[in-house]
Amino acid sequence: MRTLKDFVLFPILFGAFFVVAGLVAGATHRTPAASKNYPMLADEGAMPELDGAIGWLNSAPLNRKSLRGKVVLVDFWTFTCINSLRPLPYVKSWAAKYKDVGLVVIGAHTPEFSFEKEKVNVENAVRDLHVIYPVAIDSDYKIWQAFHNEYWPAQYLIDGKGRIRFHHFGEQEYDEIERVIQELLKENGATGVDTNLVSVSGEGVEAAPSRDDRSPETYVGYGRAENFASPEGLAHDSTRTYSSPTRLFLNQWALSGSWKIGEESAVPQAPGGKILFRFHSRDLHLVLSLAKNGAPVRFRVALDGAQPGDNHGSDTAPDGTGEIREPRLYQLIRQKGPIRERTFEIEFLDTNAQALDFTFG
Repeated sequence: MRTLKDFVLFPILFGAFFVVAGLVAGATHRTPAASKNYPMLADEGAMPELDGAIGWLNSAPLNRKSLRGKVVLVDFWTFTCINSLRPLPYVKSWAAKYKDVGLVVIGAHTPEFSFEKEKVNVENAVRDLHVIYPVAIDSDYKIWQAFHNEYWPAQYLIDGKGRIRFHHFGEQEYDEIERVIQELLKENGATGVDTNLVSVSGEGVEAAPSRDDRSPETYVGYGRAENFASPEGLAHDSTRTYSSPTRLFLNQWALSGSWKIGEESAVPQAPGGKILFRFHSRDLHLVLSLAKNGAPVRFRVALDGAQPGDNHGSDTAPDGTGEIREPRLYQLIRQKGPIRERTFEIEFLDTNAQALDFTFG
């Protein structure tokens, strides 16, 4: 789960973020549960208007008036956030299962990184992720602010009278959320509501996390970089040649070669630039983009100095090769055998790459 604290005038992407590790079970701010299957539903106020979106996908613009009489699920997400992507199989399943009995699912896409503000990038992500329910492009954080939201992901459930009745922050507890959907639909007069719970299994970056993840989200830009181990230290907004230390300890990372480090990302200045990371998790992901429009950027990854083989991710081949074609979260490693501490390395074979954020699972 990601959070944005002390948000003021701009949706600037380098604020006070922190990551709640693990499965986020027991996240705060939930309404108390009356029983294991049927949470107590409170009245948390009127649903805010949705007029702050800069555009809508898969739908004409929606508002409180047009949604009156419907049960509404508003899901705050962003397309590079692993915590937002892993719940997607459930959200998509709920949208399909309950559409005909009165549920409207709205994805409020609120960006973290600069390129996530661009409408064309959101359009491409929505298409590639097979999201077919309405998506409000909240690039100016207007809907986020209207809900007083602070988290990716966050789900808000609104009843047929336009009142917020439940909210949930973070991953997991999908059974509880679906039970609330069912209760609000019944309360709204829906008949024939299927009370069975959906059974889904995400693939690639949407797969559920492992239970043996000991590495935290780690940003590469100097604005939020931690555990950097190259002896030269991070130079801000200027080119520097970096070297990797003889040994990396768990959750340390380093650069090798010529790099320019910005507040949000790192860009290699010559072919052969490398990032190394000592991690312990099943999956290793990295948010990658093109620094400017141009041809795809080739890269090659390694585990403990060798080709990943069966441990390659969905965006790499067994020999470790892959390409950056669009800005998104790339799954580079998925350990198929016992999860253990490994040293990851990615080498960029072309310039124009942009590396932003490691996440694990």
